[in-house]
Amino acid sequence: MSRRLSPERIAGLVEGAASVAGQVELSGLLHSTVEIAMELTGARYGALGVLGEHGELVHFLHVGMDEEDAAAISHLPTGSGVLGTITHAGRTLRLEDVSAHPDAVGFPPGHPPMRTFLGVPVRVGSRVFGNLYLTEKEGGFSEEDETLVEFLALTAGSAVSTLRLQERLRRAALLEERERIARDLHDSIIQDLFAVGLSIQAQANQIDPIHAEVRARLDRAVEKLDETITALRHFIFDLRPPVWARPTLRQQLADLVGQLSGPYEMQVDLDVSCPRELPPPQLADELLAVVKEALSNALRHSGAEAVDVRVDGNEERVVVTVADDGAGFDPGRAPRGMGLANMAGRVEAAGGTFHLDTTPGKGTVVRASFPA
Repeated sequence: MSRRLSPERIAGLVEGAASVAGQVELSGLLHSTVEIAMELTGARYGALGVLGEHGELVHFLHVGMDEEDAAAISHLPTGSGVLGTITHAGRTLRLEDVSAHPDAVGFPPGHPPMRTFLGVPVRVGSRVFGNLYLTEKEGGFSEEDETLVEFLALTAGSAVSTLRLQERLRRAALLEERERIARDLHDSIIQDLFAVGLSIQAQANQIDPIHAEVRARLDRAVEKLDETITALRHFIFDLRPPVWARPTLRQQLADLVGQLSGPYEMQVDLDVSCPRELPPPQLADELLAVVKEALSNALRHSGAEAVDVRVDGNEERVVVTVADDGAGFDPGRAPRGMGLANMAGRVEAAGGTFHLDTTPGKGTVVRASFPA
């Protein structure tokens, strides 16, 4: 980072970094980072790959190709080859010919030719959040280009961290606002309803018995007010977030499946047959963790054409199943990175049972059953 930059390029970097730092949502921040890196260096193509917990690409944003060229590519990068080298090394890689690198695995069918290459990690704190990729600069990328993009990557990483902090603050503010509304409901509206009910009841007691039907109607009105007050009190004192502020299990699973399967061509089907209130939040976290691990294994290792994710639940149990039609494997020789023992441990710690059914050549089924 001690290389000298010309005043003109410093000015461009400052302007570009300010634009990145000023983004208010993540997708805009990532897109702006790629575009500005291309402008600063003169690269024809740019991309930013976001990494998952195991170093795999979970999101790949690219700039420079029109829709027709992008559609012609058989599949987006999955983080192998030279792209994986940057992830594992955690440092910048600048090449005159990317295909000549020892880790190069070639481009998928339909991919435009690319030769010159510059890849820079984007860190959020101590963790590599993703990698910024630039290709096809006429004459190749210089040391000055490398320095510019490294500074821009630092800015992008700080901006991502800031957005995450802002999101946490917004959630805290939402909870604070919810508590204020609850106090207002209790101190004002409930008290007013209670007073109205007492007034109606007093008036009913003064009605001549000859008007029994009128009195009965007033009594029913008081009962309805009591039911409303009870419902409001349940809402106020329920420690869980209200329904409108809490994502459903189906929503969380759909988001997770979409995020994990995005970089792959594999078909992933999701079927959730479970009452909204099931499972409770603490078990939902364990269930999501099992789906994440099992689906990641299927996508990365199985070679399957399709994966089926199912969640079925009733008042007694919630069962999650992740099944693929891939190659299967010998459980006794499973790589440590598959996390099978970790999955089983999580399920059993939650009071559930874990079952793995797999045979080489016959696919894999992971099933976890949790008490509701």
